[in-house]
Amino acid sequence: HVHSVTLSPDNRFVIVCDLGLDRVFTYALDPATAGLAPGPAPSVATAPGAGPRHAAFSPDGRHVFVINEMGNTLVSYRYDTATGALTPIDTQPTLPADFAGDNTTAEVRVHPNGRFVYGSNRGHDSIAVFAFDPATGRLTPRGHTPTGGRNPRNFALSPDGAWLVAANQNTDSLTVFKVDLSTGILTPAPGKASVPMPVCALFAN
Repeated sequence: HVHSVTLSPDNRFVIVCDLGLDRVFTYALDPATAGLAPGPAPSVATAPGAGPRHAAFSPDGRHVFVINEMGNTLVSYRYDTATGALTPIDTQPTLPADFAGDNTTAEVRVHPNGRFVYGSNRGHDSIAVFAFDPATGRLTPRGHTPTGGRNPRNFALSPDGAWLVAANQNTDSLTVFKVDLSTGILTPAPGKASVPMPVCALFAN
């Protein structure tokens, strides 16, 4: 169950999250032919049953973040730019400790300044906020912001990092949040757009 494909910033490798096998694969990319071949370090296992869903690179290309759909966790990996190898560093839950309902995660995004990482919860219906230390590769939970709708399957950060738009699939809505550039914390902004079953949000550069 391959769930996502993410190109490395230098277009040399492809990171593939396989939710069914609980593995994250690395393929070497031939840009001339678009061909793929297993990388020198072809895969890394996640926790059993974690279900890796989506991946995102840090702006400097030295770390990869994978959100696990079934395990409700976010994992930071050290990324070897020479071989494409992934080395797990830190794992953090996307849910508050006192949440007891059903939940699956969906999207992961990295702030353009590289200091914050965000993940969406479907069930808790929130965006989990994490601070990131590029020196250690560690994540620090900063809290959870309700998305103002149900089943936030996707969300996007504006190119300048000032805004976050959440796509609430089951309530047909897009909601907007102001990003505090010093803390990463989200504050709801006025206005909401009605969009039938939104499943992906992207900013046009």
